Amino acid sequence: MHFKDLESYLLKRQALNSALTLFSWDQETEAPKKAVDQSSRFVGVLSNEYFQTVTDPKVKAILLDLEKQDLSLNEKAIVKEWLKELRKLEKIPVNEYQKHEELLMKAHHVWLEAKAKQDYQMFKPYLEKIVQQQKKFASYRIENEACLYDVLLDDYEPGFDTKRLDEFFALLKQEIVPLLKKVQESNKVIDKSFIFQDYDLTLQREFNHWLAGYIGFDFDCGVIKESEHPFTTNFHNKDVRLTTHFYKDNLESAIFSTIHEVGHALYELNIADDITLTPIGTGVSMGMHESQSRFYENIIGRSSNFWKPIYSKLQETFPKQLQSISFEQFVEAINRAEASLIRTEADELTYALHVMVRYELEKKMFSEDIDFDQLPELWNHYYKEYLGVDVKNDSVGVLQDSHWAGGLFGYFPSYALGSAIASQLYAYMKKTMDIDEMILRGDFKTLKDYLREHLHQFGCIYPTLTLIEKFTGETFDPHYYVDYLKSKFTRLYDL
Repeated sequence: MHFKDLESYLLKRQALNSALTLFSWDQETEAPKKAVDQSSRFVGVLSNEYFQTVTDPKVKAILLDLEKQDLSLNEKAIVKEWLKELRKLEKIPVNEYQKHEELLMKAHHVWLEAKAKQDYQMFKPYLEKIVQQQKKFASYRIENEACLYDVLLDDYEPGFDTKRLDEFFALLKQEIVPLLKKVQESNKVIDKSFIFQDYDLTLQREFNHWLAGYIGFDFDCGVIKESEHPFTTNFHNKDVRLTTHFYKDNLESAIFSTIHEVGHALYELNIADDITLTPIGTGVSMGMHESQSRFYENIIGRSSNFWKPIYSKLQETFPKQLQSISFEQFVEAINRAEASLIRTEADELTYALHVMVRYELEKKMFSEDIDFDQLPELWNHYYKEYLGVDVKNDSVGVLQDSHWAGGLFGYFPSYALGSAIASQLYAYMKKTMDIDEMILRGDFKTLKDYLREHLHQFGCIYPTLTLIEKFTGETFDPHYYVDYLKSKFTRLYDL
């Protein structure tokens, strides 16, 4: 057999995947509220067709034959990626897979309503069903001595199992929790009140649209919409879509959500043309993806060099609120560290602690016979232990994220890993180029081209750990992240 024997199946696979992605995008952005029950049936049918295409015995025979051949680097990666998904799906009965996909679409709708009503009990039955099904699916796939949660982690972050993640989070807990305590006990008070004034939503939208273009988002290949939970969706490298969420009384929320999602989008826009319509034509892992969004959002987006050339534009957009706020005051305010309730609004120092809460709870869900009635109480307990804050209600607590409604268990650790990877990549880039001067000049094209050449274009050709080593010449090392945080916040708070 030849690789061309796979090509017709490749296009069908990607077309079905894109159709499912489009339903998901539409549900999050513009679909009418009452559409969910009927539309979920379409999703079920499409999911069934996708399942059958990926696991088709004819396709399997082609893949197994190609696996033994001397293929090109790209072809080898495509075969490997498809076989990985095939072996995952063929262990799951197709009728169970279809029902699960329908459940997830309905669960998202219920989650939105439950969050709006601050009512966890409304969402709890769906969460229990999703976890039960995820456990069953993981049990079908488990191999060797792996635990159920490790099976799910491998879907998002191959190479990082619970053993490795326990060590990673132990380091962060050991280093970050004491640093946060020092910050909280410091005498320095950073004024943030001006961020939470009344900011016209139309003007916010205009500024954020400009900001996305400033850092490199290509509006000929993408769009920006609004959703409850900001996210990025890609169909291929000429159609990448992102959302943000605006609050009238919070200027920074949409700004940093936009920068974050553009970081994701640039990764997908930079995927090489010859792989974009294949299974390897996307970011290699969620951790690597988050490294790009966190790199743009925090390391670049909160730096003084980033804002020096553009702060005056923000002041001109909102003169009443910002005309008396100096550049130095603004930069200090957007970099402040304070324990809070919302992960997506968290500062750099506390962000990983929010992720740790979710990691601990997910481990309990998949390794213990957890009482789901007690989940909000457990959530609140960890927030008090790690961040020292009291959770006001379920909407800002256990219901704040959409991930569990979407069945994305094992995803959350990638957020913290992404911050750590971003710090390591940045440390290397500082040694090889004057990146801070580049940011000061607003030269984001050079940066985009550099990341495309050394990271983005490869999609899933190389595993995350291999890609880190190819980029930096070193293995993954979370101490870069710890050093970055210590240096930044010791300086900011005069510790």
